[in-house]
Amino acid sequence: MAMTPLTDAQQRAVDQLVQAGRLEKVPVDLQRCASFLVQADAALGDLPNVQHPQNTYNLAYDAAHDAGEAMLAAYGYRTRQGSGQHDALGRYLAAVFDTPPENAASRHFDQMRRDRNRQRYEARPTTTAAAAAAAAAALELHRAGTARM
Repeated sequence: MAMTPLTDAQQRAVDQLVQAGRLEKVPVDLQRCASFLVQADAALGDLPNVQHPQNTYNLAYDAAHDAGEAMLAAYGYRTRQGSGQHDALGRYLAAVFDTPPENAASRHFDQMRRDRNRQRYEARPTTTAAAAAAAAAALELHRAGTARM
């Protein structure tokens, strides 16, 4: 399996994340990539069975996160240890998925991250509309990641 190469602009954006200490270069791991995509696919497959918006949102976030982890592994990167890993993953997604329609989903990941933190740490409720938007973004990120293989 060979991944679609990053464009020059995508590579420059990823290199900036490495230089800023948000990501580090590691060996490409296509097996890890495939495993994360399978894991995301399983989460996405369960979305129609979920009854509560907050659970839909969390499952969609997990699937989007797994799609991001897959892309990190596919191109030979990982987030740096410590706080801010999910933020760094969101920035990476925005760098790699920079064209329509996946660029909207990659930008939405950051909104999902912030909303999920508010839900998790401030007990803010999740609306049905927000859960649906999260599910759509996760599906698009998974589709875009799979298409790069």
